[in-house]
Amino acid sequence: MALDLALAPRQSVVNPAGEDQAATILNKMLDLISEKVHFQFVNKLPLAKRVMILSMLCEGSSMRSISRVADVSINTVTKLLVDAGEACLAMHDELVHDVKASKVQCDEIWSFCYAKQKNVATAEAAPAEAGDVWTWTAIDADTKLICSYFVGDRSGQSAIAMMDDLRSRLANRVQLTTDGHKAYLEAVEGAFGGDVDYAQLVKLYGPTITAPGRYSPAECVGARKVRVEGDPDKKHVSTSYVERQNLTMRMSMRRFTRLTNAFSKKLDNHIHALALYFAFYNFCRIHKTLKVTPAMAAGITDKLWSLEDIAERMDARQPAPAKRGPYKKRVEA
Repeated sequence: MALDLALAPRQSVVNPAGEDQAATILNKMLDLISEKVHFQFVNKLPLAKRVMILSMLCEGSSMRSISRVADVSINTVTKLLVDAGEACLAMHDELVHDVKASKVQCDEIWSFCYAKQKNVATAEAAPAEAGDVWTWTAIDADTKLICSYFVGDRSGQSAIAMMDDLRSRLANRVQLTTDGHKAYLEAVEGAFGGDVDYAQLVKLYGPTITAPGRYSPAECVGARKVRVEGDPDKKHVSTSYVERQNLTMRMSMRRFTRLTNAFSKKLDNHIHALALYFAFYNFCRIHKTLKVTPAMAAGITDKLWSLEDIAERMDARQPAPAKRGPYKKRVEA
């Protein structure tokens, strides 16, 4: 019927308001189909392809390789990453709270945005957020749930923000272990006060022997367990699980891979990639040891989530299509 109206011969009758009748009919027709057209044809990939792109983002593929494999624009991949990141940030805030953990391990992992810190001064058109970027994480040693994460620098302010967020998500007193980074001391005291059993695992490193221009971490020759607050059980003073999580992050996000050009160019995209990864890790990926997802092990959810569920949350956050403006007739010169 709409097609018949569109192809009907133009009438010369003018309505009382002075509007051409054919233009009135066309306006009504476009209003009826505008919402369907918006969802079907305007930058809307099929669900299967969006899920494929999200999966590749969580499994170590670079954005340009995804655009080639999925046969979509790099801008489409970027837009999907941004939408997914925003949805996953909100999802983490909504669902990850009142966590009943007993042992929590914290660490920070290095990466950079646009250029390494030593090269920022000479980098061309470097944005304000260029340089080293540290991702702070807290993992439940029993359920492997990422309870909290924060993206910033390695300063005391970032440590305070991280510990405040972690404390707000826990339901009970925990045993907390960090490395020997001094920024943790004030941050833990400010967030938990005396309501924590806190110890630091201070690692001792030997001399770094490496070829010029090559990265090689110093050899760890030992470690000391230092009680800081409360009564931590020395048998469980460890950062092994959170350090293993650091490796999983480097393997799962291409932008964390060393010695490549896949590093983050924008800090916002870096944060969105992390938010998507943590939601995927907590809710969608079955842990090989636990046989369930960390969120299921922690009692946060009772079902195995999929990337389709995350895609649905992305769709739910999209604004409803606005009503189109009136049809304007072409004015002949």
